[in-house]
Amino acid sequence: MSNITSYEKELAFQADRRKATIEFIKIISDLWYDRSIEIVLFKNQVIDKNVSDVINLHQYAGEFVQKPISIFDSVEILRAINDMMLPPSKLDIGKLTYEYHSENENEEDVKAFVFNKLKGADGAQEIIPKDVVLYGFGRIGRLVARELMSKTGKGSQMRLRAIVVRGEATFEVLEKRASLLRTDSIHGEFKGTVDVDAENKALIINGTTVHIINAKQPEDIDYTIYGIFNALIIDNTGAFRDKEALSRHLKAKGASRVLLTAPGKGIPNIVHGVNHKEFDSKEHKIFSAASCTTNAITPILKVIEDSLGVVKGHIETIHAFTNDQNLVDNMHSKYRRGRAATLNMVITETGAGKAVTKALPNLEGKLTSNAIRVPVPNGSLAILNLDVNLKTSKESINTIMKKYALQGDLVEQIKYSLNNELVSSDIVGTSAPSIYDSKATLVSEDGKSIVLYIWYDNEYGYSHQVIRLAKYISKVRRFTYY
Repeated sequence: MSNITSYEKELAFQADRRKATIEFIKIISDLWYDRSIEIVLFKNQVIDKNVSDVINLHQYAGEFVQKPISIFDSVEILRAINDMMLPPSKLDIGKLTYEYHSENENEEDVKAFVFNKLKGADGAQEIIPKDVVLYGFGRIGRLVARELMSKTGKGSQMRLRAIVVRGEATFEVLEKRASLLRTDSIHGEFKGTVDVDAENKALIINGTTVHIINAKQPEDIDYTIYGIFNALIIDNTGAFRDKEALSRHLKAKGASRVLLTAPGKGIPNIVHGVNHKEFDSKEHKIFSAASCTTNAITPILKVIEDSLGVVKGHIETIHAFTNDQNLVDNMHSKYRRGRAATLNMVITETGAGKAVTKALPNLEGKLTSNAIRVPVPNGSLAILNLDVNLKTSKESINTIMKKYALQGDLVEQIKYSLNNELVSSDIVGTSAPSIYDSKATLVSEDGKSIVLYIWYDNEYGYSHQVIRLAKYISKVRRFTYY
């Protein structure tokens, strides 16, 4: 009889938890679509997630902070947030819930606690929405488009207004581009609608018009005829890499800033979260978001340099194959890359070791780097073999990394993995550019040599770094709490 009673209690609890999760999802949606307030759970997105997704994210959050993170507590805090007059914001409900239990010694009621934590929002500056143009529509361009359109909300931050491509925008071409946006072999289906407006040469994404502009040269375009002004041009073609070439975008009518989704020459190379505050868009008009690998390793190297000091090191990147390699053996301008990408591990060079020093000058001359392209289409791994100044241990390094993943300037950049079974396919779709594998870390007996394993989705994680930097350049960063 007791077993039946216990089972019935479990069923009742599951029903109550799912009801609470449904309320959680409703408040999340109302805050976002009505008030441009985005809620995340320890950096994990919860907008448009189902009940099971939200429950699983709460379980991960509890394991991460080693304290229960209850959906019931999250709902109570969300109600308090909903009652506040907040500006457009991005808030971490996991961090708020954790702090409510760990810091709330005086048993302050939820509303008072949330008010005290978020009262800084009163001084938030008014945001002027920014028009965005994607120059090119390849792997990164389409992922950036997906994210921008998924997070348009009321359009209070960034508004994707146009995509520039080569070739005439016929119905057939538009439909092909729409199809590539709708469905991706790696990242799955776009959670939205994509229709073709052949008459106006546009895609209708989530009910919003995005013009498809045919142009051979960036300076020939007049964006203002499409109602686009003071636009940020995100160049993801790879065709223009230095200041002189990228300056051609600024000759186009209606363009005001340029962001390159690759390493650039003669322009600020930025890893958002590490060195973005060193550059102001009032002084600079052209920026680079560096490379996916640079964005993966730089946050981790900053943590180690600040905490332990780096004497020297080597970075080996195990990288997914890319579009510049051959599908089958054929001629290639670079050694080894001509061999079939899906059949071979290919040693090649990477400039990541040197690129890091643009964000972390203290590491100049201390790092070497190389890369191995491997037969997976996405999901990469950087192995950091470092000699450090201060003696350490695996437990100490993990404690340091968890701290930086939980609070400070790098919470968006570093995800702390607790998974003993983590493999490359598991990290696909992770928005953080650096996924620290806490179970794989190695430390020498003398505590002065360490090996760190950093996973990264070289497409999705990097695209999010591009968008973070784009928001900073465009001065549309909201009040944040995470």
